[in-house]
Amino acid sequence: MRTSVSYQKYLIEELKDPEEAAAYLDAALEENDPELFLLALRNVAEAHGGISKLASKTKLNRENLYRMLSKQGNPELYSLTALLEAMGFKLNIGVKMKKAS
Repeated sequence: MRTSVSYQKYLIEELKDPEEAAAYLDAALEENDPELFLLALRNVAEAHGGISKLASKTKLNRENLYRMLSKQGNPELYSLTALLEAMGFKLNIGVKMKKAS
């Protein structure tokens, strides 16, 4: 009998691929929902070894990282860019497409 893999486990496994993780974060950011983006960021952080590993890579305090990625988190730009950099990503700015009138 086959056992099923939970969606969360499957997602974390898929997010180990940098291209998948970047697309996932980008899609979450496009939703313009800070809570959704933080959830996506938590999932990618888990896929990249967890908070403890990222804390040592970013030189940021582990407790602050947990707080930053919590549901009520509000990361500062420095902390966010340090976290993204530690996972091999960068923050980009693009032009928002105008709706046809």
